Amino acid sequence: MGELQDLTSLVRANTALLVIETPDEARVVDLFRHLLMNVWRPLYRWSITEGLRRVDLDGEDAPLSPPDATTTLRTIRELDQRSICLLLDFHPYLGYATTQRLLRETLERRGSLAHTLVLVGAKIELPPDLEHHAVRFSLRLPDERALLKLVQDEAAIYMREHGGKRVEVDQEALKVIVRNLRGLSLTEARRLARHLIFSDGALHLGDLPELAKLKFELLNKSGHLHFEYDTARFSEVAGLERLKAWVNQRRTAFTADALPPGLDPPKGMLLLGVQGCGKSLAAKAVAGGFNVPLVRLDFGTLYNKYHGETEKNLRDALSSAEQLAPCVLWIDELEKGLAASGSSEDGGVSRRVLGYFLTWMAERKSKVFLVATANAVHDLPPELLRKGRFDEIFFVDLPDHAARAEIFRLHLARREVAWEGFSLSALADAADGFSGAEIEQAIVSALYAAHADGVPVDEARVVQEIRNTRPLSVLMAEQVQALRDWARGRTVPAD
Repeated sequence: MGELQDLTSLVRANTALLVIETPDEARVVDLFRHLLMNVWRPLYRWSITEGLRRVDLDGEDAPLSPPDATTTLRTIRELDQRSICLLLDFHPYLGYATTQRLLRETLERRGSLAHTLVLVGAKIELPPDLEHHAVRFSLRLPDERALLKLVQDEAAIYMREHGGKRVEVDQEALKVIVRNLRGLSLTEARRLARHLIFSDGALHLGDLPELAKLKFELLNKSGHLHFEYDTARFSEVAGLERLKAWVNQRRTAFTADALPPGLDPPKGMLLLGVQGCGKSLAAKAVAGGFNVPLVRLDFGTLYNKYHGETEKNLRDALSSAEQLAPCVLWIDELEKGLAASGSSEDGGVSRRVLGYFLTWMAERKSKVFLVATANAVHDLPPELLRKGRFDEIFFVDLPDHAARAEIFRLHLARREVAWEGFSLSALADAADGFSGAEIEQAIVSALYAAHADGVPVDEARVVQEIRNTRPLSVLMAEQVQALRDWARGRTVPAD
C-alpha cells in the first residue's frame, strides 16, 4: 500500500492519536488534504501562533478559540463532527498536568466524539501515560521520480527569475544528482537542488563533490561521522593490484540502479596488515574508484558512560551513513572499538555494540560499502571474521621491490622533485623492509636536510635518511613476522 492509503486506513479505523515526526509540516497538511478525497472529515490545523483553524474549505476559517493548548483541547472536545486535528508542535505543552489529562480523556472519547488527533513535530517524546494511545506514522522519503520533478521545478523557477535563461543540464550528471538526493525529505532535497542550480545556473558532474558535502552536513546529526573531502584514485596507490582488480569488478554492480540477475550488492572488505602500508589510502581509493562519498566512523567517539547511549550513538551513525548512500563507510582501526567485546568490565556495552554492528552488516539493504582496517587481528572478535561478514579479507603486506619503486616515484612527484634523475630501483633496494609511510618520511627528512643546506635534494640524501631509519619490520620484527605468518593462508594478498 502507498503512503496515502496507509494513512487513510488509520483514519477510517478511528485511530485516536497519530504521531508524525518530520520537519516538513507543509507536506503533512497537503497529505491530509488529499486524504479527504477518500474519507471525508473536517480538517483542522493548530499552532501556538494561529490557534485552531479549519483548513479543508476553500479558505481558512478564523480561529475557533485562543491558541493556548488547554482551551484548544476543550474546543476539540466540543466539535459536533468527527474531525481530524493536526496539532503542530503541540507536544511541549503536554508537560502540564491539565493539558495532559484533557488530551487523555479526549483520546479515550470521554464526552468527546471519535476525533483523530495528529501530533506533528521534528522530534516528539510523549509522556508514558499517552504513549500507549499513540500510533507512530513515518512519512516515506520521495522516490527518484519525485526528486527528478523537484529538480525540474527548481530549474523552471531559476529560468523565471533570470529572464528566461535556461539551466544548462548534463543529463548524465542529472541522473547521478537525483540518485544522490535519495534519503532526503522533499524540503531538504529542494534546498540542495536550489543551491546547485542557483550557484552557477547549471547542473554538471562538477556539482557532485559539493552535493556530497552538503548532504553530509545535513544528515550527520549524530556528529560521529567525518566526511573525507579528499578521496584517492587507484593511480595514486602503489601495488595492491589484486585489491584494485577486485574493486574494479564490482564498480558497475555497486553504482548501477539495478543489479544483474543473481548478484548481491557488494557489502565491504576488511583490510588487515602491517602499520603504514597503505590501508587507509586504499580505503580512500575504494571511494574514489566507486566515485561515491567517503565517510569515516571513529568507534572511540561512540562510547558514553550513560546506559544505552553508546548503542544509540552507533545506531544514529549507521543510520546517517545509510541516508548518505551510495557511499563508502570507512572504519579505521576497527580492533580498538571492538577489541573489548569479550570483557564484562564495561557492563556488556561492547557485546551489545558488537551484536548490533554484526546485525547491521548482515541485514542492511542500502548501498553502503564498508571498508574496515585493522592492525592487531588477534584483538578482533571471531564473530567478525567468519565468512559472510565481509565480502573479502585482504592482507596489505610490506611493499615488494616494484611497489617500493613506485612509492618513491609518487612521493617525489607529489613534492615536485624531478624523480627522473633518481634511480628508483636503487632506492627500492635501499628501502627493503620499509613501509610506504616510512618511505614517505625518509623523503621528507631528506627534503628538510637539503633545505637547511640550501641545495636541491638528491638521491644520496634520500639514501642517507633511509640508512638512518630503523623500520617497524626491524623494531618490531617478531610481531610483524607473526602477523605475516598468521595472514598467510587465511587472507587474500592485496598485492
